[in-house]
Amino acid sequence: MENRAFYPEKMPLPLGLYAHGVEVPEDAKLTFVAGQIGMDFEGHVPNDFESQARNAWNNCLAVLEHNRLRIGDVVHVKHFLTDPDNLPIYNEVRADFLGESRPTSTLLIVSGLADPNFLVEVEMIAASTRRG
Repeated sequence: MENRAFYPEKMPLPLGLYAHGVEVPEDAKLTFVAGQIGMDFEGHVPNDFESQARNAWNNCLAVLEHNRLRIGDVVHVKHFLTDPDNLPIYNEVRADFLGESRPTSTLLIVSGLADPNFLVEVEMIAASTRRG
């Protein structure tokens, strides 16, 4: 069995690119991806929000790939943005990375992150029954 997104009939459909719940098989390997910021692989933090958002997602994917996982294995994403005006751009970036995947999701607008230059942070939980 693979991870299964579900939508309770009692509830309206989600407002965005997420599922209300995701069922994970009993024998799934869980991987927790720490919050990833908009720093690129060379250690630079761009000034613009979209570049930081793409870097944060690429950093998450690098962690997943290191553990032989892919975006379809992600069961939960937590998003932290420092400016609500960036939400439309962020939704486009998120859609580019998620494709048809619909993990559960929490999005928070926060007053700041660990460094005032950081505009976005993304963390994930992934589950897979694939081995090797």
